[in-house]
Amino acid sequence: MSTHLKKTLSPLLLWGLGVGYVISGMYFGWNLGLEKAGTYGMGIATIIIAIMYACFSFSYSELACAIPKAGGGFDYANRAFGKDLGFVTGLAQIVEFVFAPPAIAFAIGAYLNLNFPQINIVCFAIIAYFIFTILNIIGVKLAATFELLITILAVGELILFFGVTIPHFTVENFTHNPSINGLGGIFAAIPFAIWFFLGIEGIANVAEESKNPQRDITKGFGSALFTLLLLCVLVYVAAIGVGGWEKVVYKADGSLSDSPLPMAMSMVVSSNSIMYQLLIGVGLFGLIASFHGLILAGGRATMEFGKVSYAPKFLGKVNEKFKTPSNALIINMLLGIIALFTNKTGDIITIAVFGALTLYVLSMMSLLKLRQTEPELERPFVVPMYPILPIVALVIGLISLVAMSYYNQTLALYYFGFIIISYILFKIFHK
Repeated sequence: MSTHLKKTLSPLLLWGLGVGYVISGMYFGWNLGLEKAGTYGMGIATIIIAIMYACFSFSYSELACAIPKAGGGFDYANRAFGKDLGFVTGLAQIVEFVFAPPAIAFAIGAYLNLNFPQINIVCFAIIAYFIFTILNIIGVKLAATFELLITILAVGELILFFGVTIPHFTVENFTHNPSINGLGGIFAAIPFAIWFFLGIEGIANVAEESKNPQRDITKGFGSALFTLLLLCVLVYVAAIGVGGWEKVVYKADGSLSDSPLPMAMSMVVSSNSIMYQLLIGVGLFGLIASFHGLILAGGRATMEFGKVSYAPKFLGKVNEKFKTPSNALIINMLLGIIALFTNKTGDIITIAVFGALTLYVLSMMSLLKLRQTEPELERPFVVPMYPILPIVALVIGLISLVAMSYYNQTLALYYFGFIIISYILFKIFHK
């Protein structure tokens, strides 16, 4: 096995990956933030997080173009601060990419279980893992082309959802009981606002496989972020405006729902109608797009960790026949399947967000440090308004990390405990 990946990705395929990584966040998960903060509180949290992602994406593009390697944030921190912070950044990135897919796999299983109730949700989720891990092993261009097709379908479905529901929008519904739990509610809603955009940084992990990284990554990040910001606004306004936020959060039995869009749609069309059935069917594509895309990015992140011996060396090998990180993809799949058996989607999402925020904070620190230590480094794309954008992303990321730790103390203990123990083992065993 070699260690070189195949260069086959165009800007259009990168757009498909960037939007695909994230788009499941439009279909489920975000609505749980409404229960913490109401329409206005969740809206404020989402605006703050959108600002963070805009600043972060431009800043991360500079790093991805200057250092186009599959490790993403891990490679940037390794170069800026050395192996210790490089290890922590890489591990946080792997946590994000290993824990986000099982949360989405649960949702895929739940969607399929609606039509096939005799088959267990976890069984569907495991089948999805096997199918999309194999697809990723076979080849990155095939995987990215498939991602592009299902992403276009998923985007089209969100636009259709907006078109069907927006005529029934009323200001009265949208502003009903708009703010609950005050400032604390806004902070508590942060993980669910992040879920709207989580994963877009995965574009950087395929930089090594793009035909012209310096040009293509910038186009990929920019167009993907613009698309996602637009979809976020459309979905948020339309879903809440048809019946108030409670109607897309609580099921009839009072429990929390993972299906806000079908719930909103059912208020304006019959559940037997073609439009409703189309939303359910194509909604599955949105989940699959993110699931498949995050598996793709996660394989590259884990491979890079193995390549430099921060993890077992066999993870860093590239399959000779397909030129893909098959060993890393298989290990990530096995870890994801183990996470499935916890049956705690909300907790898995939160752990993935902890990993993402750690990656964002350390990546922005890396950008600031590299500007000082390597001013001569070739930077085909330079972040505008430096240093304002990376500092804004860094500050919002740090505040979000502190807020999440306060509102999820047990999970924070597990997450930071895992990082610390792994770091100690790394210091003992890494040569």
